[in-house]
Amino acid sequence: MATPRKQQVCLDNTPYYHCVSRCVRRGFLCGEDPSTKKSYQHRRGWIESKLKQLTRCFTIDICSYAVMSNHYHLIVHIDKDAALALSDHEVIQRWTSLYRTPFIIKRLLNKQIKTKAERALCKMTVKLWRERLYDLSWFMRTINLDIARRSNKEDQCTGHFWEGRYHCQSLLCTKALLAMMIYADLNPIRAGIATLPENSKYTSIFTRIHALKNMDQSDSFLMPFVGDKAKVKGLPFSLLDYIKLVDWSGRLIKRKGSGFITENTPPLLSRVQISPDKWYSICTTLGTRKARLVGSDSAIRRALKRSFKTRGWSTKL
Repeated sequence: MATPRKQQVCLDNTPYYHCVSRCVRRGFLCGEDPSTKKSYQHRRGWIESKLKQLTRCFTIDICSYAVMSNHYHLIVHIDKDAALALSDHEVIQRWTSLYRTPFIIKRLLNKQIKTKAERALCKMTVKLWRERLYDLSWFMRTINLDIARRSNKEDQCTGHFWEGRYHCQSLLCTKALLAMMIYADLNPIRAGIATLPENSKYTSIFTRIHALKNMDQSDSFLMPFVGDKAKVKGLPFSLLDYIKLVDWSGRLIKRKGSGFITENTPPLLSRVQISPDKWYSICTTLGTRKARLVGSDSAIRRALKRSFKTRGWSTKL
């Protein structure tokens, strides 16, 4: 029996998750359909534009992403504390930028609320919206619903566009997070539609590299790299180290058949203490596994114990 999404996402275990949505049957999200020769490349831009919009509304950060021909990958960070810190007015502003404003909230904004019942209803509505702003299911639903509607309208058809609900994996440790980010960023190279990370359009590595070249990170919608800076929100790696590691991992994929590695191991790889062979296996197969929990053995055991305790089950592992 499938596990409900609300049980798969446990912020006590980790705020980091890998999500994949795939088109149904022969549906194309983007790229060119070889059977009809019709191009859907412009739909990649739809995904990126939607991600930019949603990161300004939800308190969910994009760590890494890749938009492929019939699916896309997202590695996200859920910031519950940021949602709880928002004022009621900020919550209303964010949510109504995505969805229609209910009549009772319009009355609240116009300072027309007079009764206790109306105030209670407004308070309950804002509380619900606040919870949705860090809800991964609502985040994915908002992306997929918009893309499905626009695609069906363009294709002049109705029915399902996505193959069921999104697949979700919990990233329980730094190694799992790093490996999954690189797995997503190297997708176009492994698929043979790009030769270099800096040419892999519609991926986070392409966006980061070009922002770095232009010396402008101000407009980036991606979660920043902060390295070892304490008490600063961001990914716990150096951006330059990450770019080097992506490049090195891409070279390793191409040269694996010859059985040797000529490049020096980057500093970040030394810090996470993974052998080259094991790293190659992780960053080329990790996203294809069906496991919901991704991490070291000890991290998975801790996550299972917390989940079992929450459900009242035995915690003997």
